[in-house]
Amino acid sequence: MNAVTRAYDFGAPLARLADHVQPLLLLALRLYIAWVFIKAGLTKIEDWDSTLFLFTEEYKVPLLPPAIAALMGTAGEIVLPPLLAIGLAGRFAALGLFIVNIMAVVSYPALWEFECPAAVESHLWWGVGLLVIAVFGPGALSVDRLLGRRRD
Repeated sequence: MNAVTRAYDFGAPLARLADHVQPLLLLALRLYIAWVFIKAGLTKIEDWDSTLFLFTEEYKVPLLPPAIAALMGTAGEIVLPPLLAIGLAGRFAALGLFIVNIMAVVSYPALWEFECPAAVESHLWWGVGLLVIAVFGPGALSVDRLLGRRRD
């Protein structure tokens, strides 16, 4: 048995284990990111006057009037997370939240001024997670799979 065969034999069980764990990891990723965004959306609808103030004074969403930006951003944070969580139109939900996430980073200049880089890093990690779901799909533990929309 040569070195390549031995390396493959060692890696094969790990690959099989990863295949079994992947659906659970994708589910956990979907639930975590959905939780983050739905909390943000619920906070916005809890005090709409404050939300409009923030979109008027703090957030600088390009090309959109503040009230429209507030409505679209909040709608995305309320409608898309449940879809992502259950994996219904999972890729669409992930791409939609990716756009909401990018707009948050672009439109809130103070985010880059914080002494603690965790705020920006959180947005970057959420973006990466959303891209993973958009590219690979929501996984085996999703309504999309149940409905047979996409075989991953």
